[in-house]
Amino acid sequence: MTLDEFNRFCNGLPCTTHVVQWGNSDVWKVGGKVFAIGSFGKNGHPAFTFKTSEQNYYFLEEKPGYRPAPYLASRGMKWIQQYACESDENEALEYYLSASHKLVSLGLTKKKQKELNLNQPQ
Repeated sequence: MTLDEFNRFCNGLPCTTHVVQWGNSDVWKVGGKVFAIGSFGKNGHPAFTFKTSEQNYYFLEEKPGYRPAPYLASRGMKWIQQYACESDENEALEYYLSASHKLVSLGLTKKKQKELNLNQPQ
């Protein structure tokens, strides 16, 4: 996935906002809370960081092309960075970005979720 494709995908998720911060990284938020970060790694390739469930964290930290997210994981947070994957991993990355969006949105206050019309009963 390219950084442009990453930004288009994250922009398509509900109630997202985008800022550029932390050394020119594309930071995506839902309800003011970060759910995904896109940047260029030291090797010049895109790197994508996202929050994940505990189960997916332990699965992905062992998978080639993924690692515990620098800074965030060292503070005990379950964040993973995809730093070197082939294009056939795009669908998996989209799944993990969507799951991160959902995890972060569920962490918002009930009032904020209702205000944004997120996670509401149909």
